[in-house]
Amino acid sequence: MAKPYSTLRSKMSPEARAKAEEQTRQLMQEMPLQELRQARKMSQEQMAKNLHTKQSNVSRIEKRTDMYISTLRGVIKAMGGDLEIVARFPDGNVRINQFEDLDEAVKA
Repeated sequence: MAKPYSTLRSKMSPEARAKAEEQTRQLMQEMPLQELRQARKMSQEQMAKNLHTKQSNVSRIEKRTDMYISTLRGVIKAMGGDLEIVARFPDGNVRINQFEDLDEAVKA
């Protein structure tokens, strides 16, 4: 029979727990949309309601590898977040803001 994770975790050394927590933090910083939605404890049906669309459309969006920035922004907002686009260079990062104008135009 499977043991609860809490039981296994209590037997881990403090070093092993710290390493596992760091790995979890790293994994949570990068994930596909479907996993992000699940981590936010949302169903496809809830997302569809927030996006004013059908559950099947949410499924299609989550499977896409290429989509409009406005679509991605809408999905992130439906999860309760904000989308920022940042260009990373050796000498520093630049936040790209031209798409915010597009988002405002869509609202109007």
